[in-house]
Amino acid sequence: MTLDPATLRRDFPIFANNPGLVFLDSAASSQKPAAVIDGIANFYRTDYANVHRGVYRLSARSTELYEQARARVARFLNARQESEIVFVRGATEGINLVAYAWGGTFLKEGDEVLLTELEHHSNIVPWQLLRDRIGFKIVVAPIDATGGLDLAALEKLISLRTKLVAVTHLANATGALVPIEAIAPLAHAKGAKLLVDGCQAAPRLALDVQALDCDFYVFSGHKIYGPTGIGVLYAKKAILDAMPPFQGGGDMILNVTFEKTIYQGPPARFEAGTPDISGAIGLALALDYVDGVGRGAILEHEEILTGYGVDRIARLPGVRLVGAGQQRLGILSVEAEGIHPHDLATLLDAQQVAVRAGHHCAQPLMERLGLGATTRASFGIYNDERDIDAFAAAIQVAQKTFKR
Repeated sequence: MTLDPATLRRDFPIFANNPGLVFLDSAASSQKPAAVIDGIANFYRTDYANVHRGVYRLSARSTELYEQARARVARFLNARQESEIVFVRGATEGINLVAYAWGGTFLKEGDEVLLTELEHHSNIVPWQLLRDRIGFKIVVAPIDATGGLDLAALEKLISLRTKLVAVTHLANATGALVPIEAIAPLAHAKGAKLLVDGCQAAPRLALDVQALDCDFYVFSGHKIYGPTGIGVLYAKKAILDAMPPFQGGGDMILNVTFEKTIYQGPPARFEAGTPDISGAIGLALALDYVDGVGRGAILEHEEILTGYGVDRIARLPGVRLVGAGQQRLGILSVEAEGIHPHDLATLLDAQQVAVRAGHHCAQPLMERLGLGATTRASFGIYNDERDIDAFAAAIQVAQKTFKR
């Protein structure tokens, strides 16, 4: 199945309301199709009530839609069962939940948590906070000279002290694709658990958590054409069963007295309070949309677009593409000689080309690469080669501006 970005763009109202927009910032947050926007609005108009608490029909209907959304996510990830899906505010909260509930219970002084130089701050800072409480050691696997993960070095760093390997699936700052299938057996051979940050992978890859054999997988709805404020933590059932609650409140309990509280099983145990009901429903609609387009078609489209972008940027004098190893997908980070990344992004915006500039919440990686920041273009299903041509042409206009 072939993907037609020009046709798909009509599904996204943002483009009709912003004529001429070249949107190349989907790695930060993707645009939303009308099916998601209208579906959320319709839910509030026709079906909204709080979930899990009411015996009246409207509440039962809202609860049904909310739990159908959980089942939809389970199918999207090929989880073994729906109870392995926990709704969170986003991948950041998902990782913090694992750090607090799993790490706070099972990590101890002398243990090691293995990260990589490719990580987003959301997969660094929670482990530092926990390390400062418990006293375990954070070990960092390096990238190689090409900007990809050094898998051989990672393998050597995994030891019997390693209790968790926490790694991105696709680096948000550079687009480097990480071979999770190769890392999982290395971690499990030493008795370590594997957590995968899938924020950038979920919109681009056909995910199968059983095939990946990861213990935890997180992603955010707003990066996969869904609403903000909703995300997913997948974890194997046996692991969730052994984890204490992350937060306390309503709906995560079976019985409360002033002396003792008995908690529900997963996933309810980890969803205290009123959840983001409309967010979960909107996420399910976004996953329906993505599967309607076809994940195979999306991957093929992103691969072609990435290859085209690499070749196009390589022909620009005075512009360097930041390395991402042997497998890059969906993201191009560039430097333009003599132009600060923020200035470049501002000049591109004047030409209706929307990109991201900064350290992309990956300061350790930027430091490793010897960079303060980059200008990053990232793709979605609504982008095509003309958008990359516009990006390249806008860079050339910016270069001429700085030469004056």
